[in-house]
Amino acid sequence: MIEQDGEWFIAYSPEVPGGSGQGRSKDEAVRSLSEAIKLILDDRREEGLRGVPPEAVIERVRVG
Repeated sequence: MIEQDGEWFIAYSPEVPGGSGQGRSKDEAVRSLSEAIKLILDDRREEGLRGVPPEAVIERVRVG
């Protein structure tokens, strides 16, 4: 979702708590949001993999 607030555009993803970005253009706000979501998911992946036994099979799933 993208909203304009004065000269700034604010982009956020309701599906990803904390996922938001901003910029002076829509494109800049979307790029900022994309970077924020990547950081959030990387952090959650790292946290989720702590303590996983070495013999566990880890596979990536690509969505969309």
